[in-house]
Amino acid sequence: MNPQTELDEDALAGLRQQLAGSVLLAADPGYDEARRVWNAMIDRRPAVIVRAGAESDIAPAVRFALGQGLPIAVRGGGHNVAGNGTVDAGVVLDLGGLRNVEVDPDRRTVRVQPGATLADLDAATTAHGLAVPTGVVSSTGVAGLTLGGGFGWLTRADGLAADNLVSVELVTAGGHPATASDTENPDLFWGLRGGGGNFGVATSFTFRARPLPSEVFSGNLVYYGPEHWTIALQAWEHWTRELPDELTSIITVIVPPPSWELGDEPALIIGFCWASEDRGEGERLVDALRQAAPPDAEAVEPVPWVQWQSQTDELFPKGVRAYWKNTSFDRLDDEVIALIIGRAAEQTWHGTAFDIHHLGGAFGRVPEEATAFPNRSARFWLNVYGFWNDAADDAARINFVRGFATDMRPFATGGQYINFMGAEPGQDPRSLALTVYGPDKLERLTALKRAWDPDNAFRLNHNIQPAPA
Repeated sequence: MNPQTELDEDALAGLRQQLAGSVLLAADPGYDEARRVWNAMIDRRPAVIVRAGAESDIAPAVRFALGQGLPIAVRGGGHNVAGNGTVDAGVVLDLGGLRNVEVDPDRRTVRVQPGATLADLDAATTAHGLAVPTGVVSSTGVAGLTLGGGFGWLTRADGLAADNLVSVELVTAGGHPATASDTENPDLFWGLRGGGGNFGVATSFTFRARPLPSEVFSGNLVYYGPEHWTIALQAWEHWTRELPDELTSIITVIVPPPSWELGDEPALIIGFCWASEDRGEGERLVDALRQAAPPDAEAVEPVPWVQWQSQTDELFPKGVRAYWKNTSFDRLDDEVIALIIGRAAEQTWHGTAFDIHHLGGAFGRVPEEATAFPNRSARFWLNVYGFWNDAADDAARINFVRGFATDMRPFATGGQYINFMGAEPGQDPRSLALTVYGPDKLERLTALKRAWDPDNAFRLNHNIQPAPA
């Protein structure tokens, strides 16, 4: 269907009357900018873009799309690498204007609207000496990050973003409100913590917040060249075995951007964040790693939380071309280190990188069956990601990401993290979901999908299909 045709004008007029926000069609000024998503490889032309001006706009938009038989894509922060926030010839429900964050400092709870970014959330909570565990790029949307899980710099101290949820308000496929929490629709609450946007449109999230120092002791140890990388990875593997929960560490291998002033050769960077007032203990732990693997350069100091959270934002501006893959793994022995270093040495361009997240701690103590997130026992999680600008580089950059992921397959320990997954056109959704969740969780998620979205209205996502009962 052409996005400019076949719309019921009466239904469209009725929708406009119900909205505090606005409706954009293909002929309207601003349509081309409004239809853009973060990943420039995704180019769709929706028939209708609904820009929500209030939470009350969400239900009418859902009812309009489904009543007209149009597919609906839900966009929060708009940072989804697979481009699931848009659709050809359907309805885009753009929640990006709903960015309010309400902090209750006495109860240490935070209510967040579905268009808020991590930057919005961090700005509101740090004003009260609090933080909610989220991700590592401040332009990321809170909604998508949380529904997928939410790795970040507080994962070992406090678990995933989803682990810190108190409740979710949402609109169902029938256009009705619902609440999910430990006490209200608990099965739905289970599925929302890792199952993505399969069960409805979130209208708000309420989180538990934690106290956090105004400045966090954090930093990066930098290593150049394969010989130093081997020493650093061996030392890091040993070091991570005894770390307390308060220390979360992420390795990044990247050709640094010029603004980082780290040269133009591939660098292995061990980043860390110490989530405690006891800076002396954090310094002692980092010094132990420094002695085992002396860095070639470093930047280690207390910094404001919002500054630390936004340190890599410049790598991911809107309009980059992106493709990502990920896997969990437990081994970081000589065989795996050699594989990683081989791939690191290949990466002589700016535009791809990979991270290794050290897990365990609070993340690993959440029982496997407590949430839909796919793998709590993983020791490490690898994310291989591209962020290039030139379409001529598409094939080479995608091949690097895919090749690295394929190399790691023999060492994978199960599960995929949907927030680190690019688009995979043509792949069977059920087969992909099985790879993500495994058979037991997928069976439970499928039953949940049948109960809450039996017609698969919310299918523009990493989809869980409502297989026949």
